[in-house]
Amino acid sequence: MTDQRIEGELPVTDAASAAADVPADATMLVSGFGSVGYPKAVPLALAESDRDLSLTVVSGGSVGEEIDVELVEADAIARRYPYQARSPARAAANDGRMAFADRHISTLGDDVQFGGLVDPDVAVVEAVAVGEDWLIPSGSVGHTPAYVERAEALIVEVNHAQPRSLAGFHDIYRPALPPDRDPVPLSAPGERIGGPRIEFDSDALTAVVETDRRDEPYEFREPTATDRAIAGNLRSFLTHEVERSPLFADSVRVQFGVGSLGNALMGALADADFGDRDLIYFGEVIQDGLLDLLDAGELASASATSLALSAEGQDRLFADAERYAEDVVLRPADVSNRPALIDRVGVVAVNSALEVDLYGHANSTHVDGSRVLNGIGGSADFTRNAALSIIALPSTVGDGDRSRIVPMVPHVDHTEHDVDAVVTEHGVADLRGTAPRERARLLVDRCAHPDYRDRLAAYLDRALDSGGHEPHDLDAALSWHE
Repeated sequence: MTDQRIEGELPVTDAASAAADVPADATMLVSGFGSVGYPKAVPLALAESDRDLSLTVVSGGSVGEEIDVELVEADAIARRYPYQARSPARAAANDGRMAFADRHISTLGDDVQFGGLVDPDVAVVEAVAVGEDWLIPSGSVGHTPAYVERAEALIVEVNHAQPRSLAGFHDIYRPALPPDRDPVPLSAPGERIGGPRIEFDSDALTAVVETDRRDEPYEFREPTATDRAIAGNLRSFLTHEVERSPLFADSVRVQFGVGSLGNALMGALADADFGDRDLIYFGEVIQDGLLDLLDAGELASASATSLALSAEGQDRLFADAERYAEDVVLRPADVSNRPALIDRVGVVAVNSALEVDLYGHANSTHVDGSRVLNGIGGSADFTRNAALSIIALPSTVGDGDRSRIVPMVPHVDHTEHDVDAVVTEHGVADLRGTAPRERARLLVDRCAHPDYRDRLAAYLDRALDSGGHEPHDLDAALSWHE
């Protein structure tokens, strides 16, 4: 494959010049998902300019420091959608300096295209190659196709630090807009239904900027004893389910949330006994644990929207991109996270949370119900629509000074109706088919840390005295979050 990156007579310029043409109060759509494939030079040039900026920034998922640190610390972002994962952005959202609104990933592209969320001025996206009316994304796809289609102006950063061979991973398919939307013609996660290019109106391309800067890699911590215990309980639960349920007659389709715990849980599947069934991944991000499974021949295929890898994982993939691309597909987020496809594939969704309450409600985003961490991301897309929805989390915070199994969560991201099972290092609570009082007992007995079981049981007994379908002592419940 040729390494030519810029094809045709295009408006190549430097980052500062491109940034100067972005209006001070612009609504700026940026590529990026899982802190991968986001523009770097133009946002940094905006942050370093002496202009008084009040930008609205819409990404596909998490991005890097150039946006959520440098632009935030320059007081250049007034409003931010839909996900942030850096301390300065988190602080600005929590103290009100930056208006932050969380959104479900699966519908974000539609939200932007329909005009109900924002009225975009410019899209700034990263690519490994660009032509007069097309580009090839870098390490993620996210909502870049929808953003490129919707924005009036387009700035493309061509990143020479990302190999052009990443084109082999991309499968760009754009669902039509309602009322002409047909089902996505994807019959299996490893199937390809598009091509590597995102096409656009050539009149929209205002600038091409060349860069040579790798994505900031993920730093996955070594699995702890708690991680390994959670992974062991998950593996045992899934092994039993695979043998029991006709859902897994031919294959096991899984999704894991991003992060160190999710990465560790992926690794646990290497030791699972699923017989002669194929193991297939249909989710949001490709992490190092999936590369391990591919290298071991344990994974038949993987479909996602982003390559969220460590530095070592990036090196592995870049060095052998063509081989990995035989089994790994990157799609737009409105395909990777599409509720109808998650349902069609029959995914086992494994996501984490800050805490789960006695009736199965999960809080993934807000500490003490008030302070946002990152955002809901795509966890609700999968938890709500999966064939089997699992929340996996440690039973306590930090050194055990706070229980993650609580009487009542102060913020609900995933309701009791969407959570099928909860896994901690102490066991598994299978909540399917249970009434609220039964769920509460299961979570206390099987998932709570032994140091907190008596307190939780005593709380439940007091709450039961008040009656009701989901009994609560509200004053006592909220005191757990003080």
